[in-house]
Amino acid sequence: MNPRKKVDLKLIIIGALGVGKTSLLHQYVHKTFYEDYQTTLGASILSKIIILDDTTLKLQIWDTGGQERFRSMVSTFYKGSDGCILAFDVTDLESFEALDTWRGDVLAKTIPMEPSYPMVVLGNKIDLADRQVPQEVAQGWCKEKDIPYFEVSAKNDINVVQAFEMLASRALS
Repeated sequence: MNPRKKVDLKLIIIGALGVGKTSLLHQYVHKTFYEDYQTTLGASILSKIIILDDTTLKLQIWDTGGQERFRSMVSTFYKGSDGCILAFDVTDLESFEALDTWRGDVLAKTIPMEPSYPMVVLGNKIDLADRQVPQEVAQGWCKEKDIPYFEVSAKNDINVVQAFEMLASRALS
């Protein structure tokens, strides 16, 4: 491919309240981590330009609110997205159990041209000790649905770049 080729990709990051979606996004875009974030109301958007496979990609990443009462509004942001990060907190079993709902919601609201809408799953907060979701369980769920899985820490910047770039690569192809 031609390095002057420029592609804009709209990516969304979804998941339950408090799983660290905003932290993951700020770690990826700004290389920063803050202990306390305000709850995202609706969505906020951050952009990052990367070069992948000789293509310049402008990633427009939509950070969506995870509160149940915003779910119908948040799902309007899915339209036109090229890929999705499903995030959960490894110390919160409920956030993992909600992945089916989030995945179903995004698949119902996006009309993918391809049968395989690009997704990755991130199990965040692996830096914390009180884990409730075993790695094997999360990997099994993802394998069953043919979705790449990453164990990540927004706080310690573990696997964050790899996860976002895997999604960008899948969305590009």
